[in-house]
Amino acid sequence: MLHIIVNKSYLVIKKPLKKIMEHKQLKRIEDYDKILPIVEVYTAVQSEGSRQGYPTIVIRTTGCTHRCYFGEGGWCDSWYTSIHPEKGQFTFNDIIQMYKDNPHIKEMMLTGGSPTMHGALVNELTHFANEKNIFTTIETEGSHFLATDYPIDLLSISPKFSNSIPTLGVLTPQGSITDEKMINQHNKFRLKVDNIVDSILYHRDFHIKPVLDKDLSMVGEVEEFLEQLTDGLIEKGFGGNEWIDPLDIDEIKGWLPSKIWAMPAGDTRESLFESYGPVMNFVRDKGWRFTGRAHIMAFSTERCV
Repeated sequence: MLHIIVNKSYLVIKKPLKKIMEHKQLKRIEDYDKILPIVEVYTAVQSEGSRQGYPTIVIRTTGCTHRCYFGEGGWCDSWYTSIHPEKGQFTFNDIIQMYKDNPHIKEMMLTGGSPTMHGALVNELTHFANEKNIFTTIETEGSHFLATDYPIDLLSISPKFSNSIPTLGVLTPQGSITDEKMINQHNKFRLKVDNIVDSILYHRDFHIKPVLDKDLSMVGEVEEFLEQLTDGLIEKGFGGNEWIDPLDIDEIKGWLPSKIWAMPAGDTRESLFESYGPVMNFVRDKGWRFTGRAHIMAFSTERCV
């Protein structure tokens, strides 16, 4: 049974004491000096979604199931972890040292790439964060369900819609040319709604960050996805006669605006700026939330900032 708390401004899903899903013994990191699939560990200010403005320790993993290309919006802003993935160069001890060097920062964010591909790393981080009372966020496209011994505090989910599919014959950031294999790889893992539902039911909290182009062509796809996601949540955990506080189904299906953070497409200041106005105006009229991408506006393509 899920306990749902709803008011006009937010939706919180609280896990019952009994685990929602049974799973085997979860893997952990045994050697803290072993090089892990991590390409960056640095401090920053969270620049997207409901935690924007909070100082955080960023842990960027390498490797991704997606090959996102947004046309005029450019390639994924961390293409060096996906299309041309760099090798890992950091250990878990590097994460611990970064925390020791910045004791005033009480948040950690796992991003990528696709961090949910690295179950042992994510699970180990939840143990460390639980011990130190650190707020954890994981940025994910939602393709993989991942159980952890301690829940992630916030799932920052950015589903990939059709505007993210690579165009055939386009140059990648390192000069190779997109082909059918790359496109098929991307589409194979796109929009795994069941996995997103399971992840939301398992962990504590979430928000959805759809990427919108300046022409807002993805709005219909986003709304269809939200319907499917809501139906899945109701089917797997929200329905039946076990409500603590019975809710109107239409209210659930309408979602709550604080969970939907529309994000403009763009991998440079220039391309991002073109999307800002149309997306902001849409959010104003729709009642969702708007999230800028402050790291790109402030530092453009500079890394580790």
